[in-house]
Amino acid sequence: MRSLLTAAAISLAFTLFLTPVFLRLFRKWGWGQVIRTPEDIRNPSHGEKRGTPTMGGTIFIIGTIVGYLVGCYTGNNPPTISGWLVLWMMVGFGIVGFIDDYMKVRRQRSLGLTGWRKIVGQIIVVVPFGVVALMLPNAWEATPASPYISVFRDIPALWFFVLGPVVGWLLYLAWVTFIGVAWSNSTNVTDGLDGLAAGVGIFVTGAYSLVVFWQFNQSCQAPQILADTANACYATRDPFDLAIVSASFAAALIGFLWWNAPKANVFMGDVGSMAIGGVIAAMSILSRTELLGVLIAGAFIIGPGSVILQRLYFKITRGKRLFLMSPFHHHLEMRGWSEISIVVRMWIIAGLLAVSGVGLFYVEWLAQT
Repeated sequence: MRSLLTAAAISLAFTLFLTPVFLRLFRKWGWGQVIRTPEDIRNPSHGEKRGTPTMGGTIFIIGTIVGYLVGCYTGNNPPTISGWLVLWMMVGFGIVGFIDDYMKVRRQRSLGLTGWRKIVGQIIVVVPFGVVALMLPNAWEATPASPYISVFRDIPALWFFVLGPVVGWLLYLAWVTFIGVAWSNSTNVTDGLDGLAAGVGIFVTGAYSLVVFWQFNQSCQAPQILADTANACYATRDPFDLAIVSASFAAALIGFLWWNAPKANVFMGDVGSMAIGGVIAAMSILSRTELLGVLIAGAFIIGPGSVILQRLYFKITRGKRLFLMSPFHHHLEMRGWSEISIVVRMWIIAGLLAVSGVGLFYVEWLAQT
């Protein structure tokens, strides 16, 4: 417990107190936000945000790493392969986003990497993650990831390797890649208003901290498992370490949100939004809750879901629009909602979905005992 609390405290203090130091460096380096013209976005109020320091995601990425490592060694809980894999996804996706942000700042245009180039970069990150996560068993022969699709735990009937090792590996990597790319792009689309993605990310990663901490208390690898709870234990490898890294990330986001909340002093940029997606993807895969993650992180689906609906409706109706503008939070802006009203309500929705996911997770455990 000391490791978890120390990690969260260090990450929170890092982003809360050191963000102004980073902002001075960002201004010196010319890392100012590039905003599309009012004619492009039909929302002139966004123009005043031009020049605000961006790429702030690098702050909470560094803060998470520092807090996690300090917490692990302070509490005598050395990092495990599961924790390193979460950091790999966070940093790897963050680097893809950083390249995109840097291209925008360097060219002073709102266009960075093309969509397909982002996806290629994400695939380069997630495929090694998937391979390593299934090839390093511990003393109980448990690997960080699983070749099964999962909700609360693995579903035995949905086994990728039932068709053989080659097809199994391809299906497994395709599934892991889909999860990584989907969550990374979902969080990226959601990051459109001050504090929106950071606030939602706090609820989601905070919820995952609770999930994996409960899995730690009910682990199948524990020395003693009571007979009446044997069917309800969790095969997650290194759940306590996952709790440490997710708590570090959530705490780092809380400290960052102090400076990112409306009106923002710093934007997280694609480096930050993609890093959030990487952490969510890694946590859902390594905790064996991939499908449950759709509920826990459901607030991150609203934005990309509205974009998909907008495009489908546009094609079906031959030019008509379902929303005034997509993603949905920009539709609400066009309807006259203030930015702070939209952000706070999205935080409420995120909190309700995250709590619902954790509650459903606990109810399922009760049903198994």
